[in-house]
Order: sequence, then C-alpha cells, then structure tokens
Amino acid sequence: KSRSVANNVEISIPVPPDVDSPSFKSSVGNVTYLPDKDCVVWTIKQFHGGREYLMRAHFGLPSITRDEADAGNKGMGMDMSWKKPIGVKFEIPYFTVSGIQVRYLKIIERSGYQALPWVRYITANGDYQLRMA
Repeated sequence: KSRSVANNVEISIPVPPDVDSPSFKSSVGNVTYLPDKDCVVWTIKQFHGGREYLMRAHFGLPSITRDEADAGNKGMGMDMSWKKPIGVKFEIPYFTVSGIQVRYLKIIERSGYQALPWVRYITANGDYQLRMA
C-alpha cells in the first residue's frame, strides 16, 4: 500500500566467495559487504510503500578461462552456496496482513499493574526469500 511504511528493512544478497574490491552506490540506506558471510547487506531505515529504490554494486572477480571453469565445476564439485536466495527482513507497524483486530480485551490483574487501553499492531517478515535465475 502506498501509505504503508516498512521499518528496519534488511536485504541480504549472496555473492561468490572470491569477490574483491567492492564498491556500492545506493539511492537510500547503507550497503555493507560481509566477507565472512559472503553477502552484501543493504539496510534501509524506512521504506515507503509505492516507492522504488536503487542499489548498485561493483565487484572484482578473478579471471579464469572457460576451460578452467569447466574443469573446476566437474572435478572439484564447485561450491555454489553463493547462489542462495536473496533474503529480506522488515517490519510494518500498525498493519496486519490478515486484517485481524482486537475489539475487546479484559485484563484481570491483582498486582496493581496499570494496563493501557490500546493494542499495537506490527507485521514482521517470516521467511521471505527471492530466487534469481
């Protein structure tokens, strides 16, 4: 929805383990390369609905010939773990995907706890992944 806002958006993009000299440019947020996890993480504090943001990444890769690549894939069982899906984490406050609402809530508390008469709704990501071919 165009009036919704996703908070604390974190997009994890896997990259090959042998990349070097990373450089990034993004229209919003911060981008960091995590070599220990072989991924790029793009964090955006607030992502407004109906908007589109852009992030560009440039990496150096080792140069190999096609014959070396073919031999590596067949002989050594080339590690393709970097081809994991892109992961997305986010929170959308004051919104429920199901539309469920709390209409009435009665709290019986004998300890003197002062309950406030409101409910805060928040939608958080589950397991959200994107696969790129």
